[in-house]
Amino acid sequence: MNVNFRVLAIENHYNHLFNLSEKDLLARSIIKMIVDKKLGFPCRVSLKDVEIGEEVILFPFHHHKTTSPYQASGPIFVRKNAKMANLGINEIPEMLFKRSQSLRGYNENGMMIYATTAEGENIRKEIEIIFSNEEASYIQIHNANPGCYNCQVNRV
Repeated sequence: MNVNFRVLAIENHYNHLFNLSEKDLLARSIIKMIVDKKLGFPCRVSLKDVEIGEEVILFPFHHHKTTSPYQASGPIFVRKNAKMANLGINEIPEMLFKRSQSLRGYNENGMMIYATTAEGENIRKEIEIIFSNEEASYIQIHNANPGCYNCQVNRV
C-alpha cells in the first residue's frame, strides 16, 4: 500500500533566546552550549545534525499537545538561526536514518494506537505500516535511546 506523508519540523520561535543571559536562560529551564561532537545534537527546526562549533539551546518542548493521557514534553535542541526544514512528500530527513527511532502512531483523539522502533530505511516501511491503519492520524518520531522528540509525520 502506498501512503503519502509529510515530515514536519517545529517552527523557529527561539532565536531571541540566544541573546539572553545564562541567568535568564536558567530561569526558563534553558541551557545554551557549543556543540562539541557530531551526532549528539539534532536540531528540531532544521531536522539536521548540528555541526561541531555551532551554538544550540536545549530546552523543554511540549511536543504532544492533546487532551489524552498521552500528552508529553521533553528536551530538544535548536541551533542558532535555524531555518525550518521544508521537506517534500514522502521525504525523510537524513538525521533520522543515523539513529534508532521510536515511532508512535496516534489516532485523532491523541491516543497511541501503535508503537515500534526502526533504524535506517526501515523507518519508511514502519511509517507506511502505521498509516496502513486508517485510524492512524499522525506519527511522532523520537530518538529511541534517549527518548527525545524529533518530529511529527502527518498523513497527506
